[in-house]
Parts: sequence; structure tokens; C-alpha cells
Amino acid sequence: MASGDFCSPGEGMEILQQVCSKQLPPCNLSKEDLLQNPYFSKLLLNLSQHVDESGLSLTLAKEQAQAWKEVRLHKTTWLRSEILHRVIQELLVDYYVKMQDTNVTSEDKKFHETLEQRLLVTELMRLLGPSQEREIPPLLGMEKADLLKLMPLSEDFVWMRARLQQEVEEQLKKKCFTLLCYYDPNSDADSETVKAAKVWKLAEVLVGEQQQCQDAKSQQKEQMLLLEKKSATYSQVLLRCLTLLQRLLQEHRLKTQSELDRINAQYLEVKCSAMILKLRMEELKILSDTYTVEKVEVHRLIRDRLEGAIHLQEQDMEKSRQVLNSYEVLGEEFDRLVKEYTVLKQATENKRWALLEFNKAYR
Repeated sequence: MASGDFCSPGEGMEILQQVCSKQLPPCNLSKEDLLQNPYFSKLLLNLSQHVDESGLSLTLAKEQAQAWKEVRLHKTTWLRSEILHRVIQELLVDYYVKMQDTNVTSEDKKFHETLEQRLLVTELMRLLGPSQEREIPPLLGMEKADLLKLMPLSEDFVWMRARLQQEVEEQLKKKCFTLLCYYDPNSDADSETVKAAKVWKLAEVLVGEQQQCQDAKSQQKEQMLLLEKKSATYSQVLLRCLTLLQRLLQEHRLKTQSELDRINAQYLEVKCSAMILKLRMEELKILSDTYTVEKVEVHRLIRDRLEGAIHLQEQDMEKSRQVLNSYEVLGEEFDRLVKEYTVLKQATENKRWALLEFNKAYR
């Protein structure tokens, strides 16, 4: 894709997304964002041609790479001198430990004393600094010329340096073999020749494993970026789904609420009818258990007799009423007939009330 072209869907958009995810980590943009902002997409594409994968400009990245190269060079030089210095110190420590347990030869004593003297004078000269003029007075008023007087004899120094090379090589070989056995415990049983061959390749093996670790870290970083991108996308999708579900729920509830209320009303109505029928059934069951066929027949006979008696009383009352009507004009005789009529009427009402109560109980 040319630098002056706009971003188009398809392959160009995927390339721009890869550029944004690798060279511009803060710009975690989706396809929709890039499509909606074509000028911004063009700016990002042009900007990606002037920066590296870390986000630095190409010029600054080149300067940084050169600076790191010089740092690694100085670090390597310092490590070499530091390793040599520590090996010499360990030689001296081992010598003094050995001197406490066993007797040492005169050559060993001369070698280690010359080595220690040379090492101390060299360190003191480094502490004094350069011999150029300075405002701060020298340490303890000493000059380098004073320290040079403490140097061992040149013959002793030449002899010590020749032996020191062998001692340092032997000490470094032990350390390399120790490192090899730590890395590969099975190498402990190998011969020195095999160990030396393995140590020669150990650096390449460690560099390869370090590169694998760095590649694994890079892949993990890419996977984490991809995971963050997917998490953000999934979160947005879930929010949209929740909003849609909430809207559908509200609409569906409003439409079905009236139907649900009608069904609930019908259910309650049917339930009330069932309860009334159940109560009526219990009432009929109680009546059925209370009034058997024999009791009903007896009650029917009693009712017939009471109705016959009432009928006779009504006939008598009718006759009495006719008599009273005939003898209304009479005085005391009429009063007697009225009292007799009252008595008959009261008796008739009593029997009628008894018949009515009997009918209620029968029902």
C-alpha cells in the first residue's frame, strides 16, 4: 500500500491493523474505527514508515542501537577485567587457606606474595587517579612515584606473570567445568576432553536458549496484546447484547402483561368456583351422613301428618271465621266466639311454624 493512499477494506486494512498493533501499541483500533476515520488511518500509515516496532524514530533507533553496541563492548571489557581480578583474589584466598592447613613451598610463597604485592600497588595507583594537576591533595600525601618503589623486582614479576597465566587458566577451567556440570549434571562423569568440547559449545547453546526465551517473551507479548484486544471487543459485544436483551425484555413484558393479567384473573375465578363446589360437596356429604333413608321417611310421615293437621285447622278456622261473620252483631256471645277463634288461630300458627322448621331441617 502506498503511503499516500487511503485505507481500503480487505488486505490493506489488515496490514494497517498489524502496523497499529506492533509499531503503535497505544493505538488499539478496530476495523470500524479505521474505516470511519480514513484521514487518521492515512496519518498512522505514514507515521509507521518513520518509526520502528518499539515506536522510536528510525534515526533515534539507529543511534540507540549504536549506543547499546558500545555499552555491550564496554561491558565485555569490564567483565573480562573483573573476572581476572576475582580469579586472582580467589587464588590468594585459597593460598592463605592452604597455608593454614599445610606447609607451602618457597616457590608458591614467592609467587603469591609477588602477586599480592603487585595487585595491591596497582589498586592503590588506580585510587590515586591520574598524575595530572588537581586541586584535591593526594591520598595520605602519596604520589605514584612512591608506589612504584613498592613494586616487586622485574625478574620476580616476569616469573610471576608466566606462572599466573597457567594458574588463571586452570582456575577458569575449573569454573567452566563447574558451570557445565550445573547446566548438564550428566557431564560430571565425562573426561576433561569431552568437557572442554562441551564448554566450547556451551556459549552457543546458552545464546540459543536465550534467543528462544526472548522469542517466547515476544510471542507472549503479542498474545497478551491480542488477548487485550479480544477482551475489549468481547466486552463491547456483551454490552450491546445486554442492551438488546433489556430492550426486548421491556417490549415483550409490555405486550404480554395484559394477557398475563387476564390469565391470572381466569385462574383465580376457576379456583374460587372450585372452592365453592368443594364447600357445597362437603355440605351435601354432611347432610347425606346425617339424614339416612330411614330418617327421611320418618320426617316425610311427620310432615304429612303435620300438613293434614294444618289442613284441618285451616278448615276449622274457616268455619269459625264464617260463624264469626254470622254472629258479629252478637254481644257477649260474639266476644266468646272471638276468643275461641283467637285460640284456634294461635294453634294453627304454632303448627305451621313447626312444619316450617321441619322443612328447613329436612333440606
